[in-house]
Amino acid sequence: MVASVAFVIPVLNEQARIAPLLRELRSRFPASELIVVDGGSSDLSVVRAMPLCDQLLLGKPGRAMQMNLGGNSASADYLCFLHADSLPSVTAERFQAYLERQPAWGFCRVSLSGRRPVFRVIAWGINLRSALTRVATGDQMLFVRRREFTCTGGFDAIPLMEDVAYSKRLRRLGRPLIVREPVRTSSRRWEERGVVRTILLMWGLRLAYFTGVSPDRLWRWYDGSPSR
Repeated sequence: MVASVAFVIPVLNEQARIAPLLRELRSRFPASELIVVDGGSSDLSVVRAMPLCDQLLLGKPGRAMQMNLGGNSASADYLCFLHADSLPSVTAERFQAYLERQPAWGFCRVSLSGRRPVFRVIAWGINLRSALTRVATGDQMLFVRRREFTCTGGFDAIPLMEDVAYSKRLRRLGRPLIVREPVRTSSRRWEERGVVRTILLMWGLRLAYFTGVSPDRLWRWYDGSPSR
């Protein structure tokens, strides 16, 4: 049985990226449902996405809330939560082969767009950590079977670490299926802030989260960067 797939894409001021992403997904996954959830963009994101997606939803800003809105509006068997600056390399046929195992949830490996060798090292570290901890970051196209998404209530409505928090809850359902073909995601976060500074910031935020610092405080430390 072929599983239906929906891509849920939260956006905020992504006018340069959203149309090329939607065209690529439509070409490579023609049977998929494309859902864009805008969180109050002040640019042309909505205008450029509207003719290229199946649903264009307007929600409150906040990636977790946007993804929940899109996930609850989808009708597909599996929901794939994808960032606007990321693109899965797995083919539709290969992804179907993974879904034939009927996983409750899973995520992809990641690669970064930057050409510097350090970005290969960063991606390697992310992939190793996620495989060992079974915790995905948002860049890894976390996917969930729709019935599990419904029964778990979706993402926690927090401004940061929503992907980590949800992965930890999903682990109770079983081991994730890890797609070997990576999602290629933009390295702009590291390029804009600096590689060392960004690594230290992300690990510091993660450590603080695990020690009990509230996501609201973490978001203030993160500085609300639009690259998120």
